[in-house]
Amino acid sequence: MTENETLDVPVAALRPSLEAVLMVADQPLDAVTLATAVGHPVEDVVAALQLLSEEYAEADRGFELRNVAGGWRYYTREEYAHVVERFVLEGQQARLTQAALETLAVVAYRQPVSRARVSAIRGVNVDGVMRTLLTRGLVEEAGTDAETGAHLYRTTSYFLERIGVTGLDELPELAPYLPDLEDMEEELAGLVAAPPAAAPESTTETPAGTTTEAQA
Repeated sequence: MTENETLDVPVAALRPSLEAVLMVADQPLDAVTLATAVGHPVEDVVAALQLLSEEYAEADRGFELRNVAGGWRYYTREEYAHVVERFVLEGQQARLTQAALETLAVVAYRQPVSRARVSAIRGVNVDGVMRTLLTRGLVEEAGTDAETGAHLYRTTSYFLERIGVTGLDELPELAPYLPDLEDMEEELAGLVAAPPAAAPESTTETPAGTTTEAQA
């Protein structure tokens, strides 16, 4: 989409649309990308972004909209960094939710494994839970898949320390509690390999239509 191109009919009102897209972005988005997403001309998008940034600053919000390295993204305001820091540190001590424990178990027994594969096994989107496990230091990145380029994850030495074992070979066997693993492997391989249907990202549904879990 060029600066002079736009959709025939805008997706929705410009400023609320920008806020909605930016709320779920995990990296800075440039004006062209945002214009494509909301269906408005690039020049209108740039003007709206600048106005939103100014309004947030004037309203003394706890967050701000910044243009960094050519992309726009929400950031916590520096004045409230200590509040966020305390929340994160206290969260390190909180017990993991059932969703986080189940996701951690999948990573432990299937590592190295991609998020898509973990999602396929659990039947729900696990992005939020994986971020929690990364923040807690229980899982870490382990390179990329040679075929798909997806990031792979594995458990950490801190995970072993927390559960009181010295190596993954000491984890209990799961075979007695699982269905035929060969059939499951074939089914999961198909699910992971199949390209997802194009759909806008949502906080309540995944592209496949399954429920998205709240971050642990």
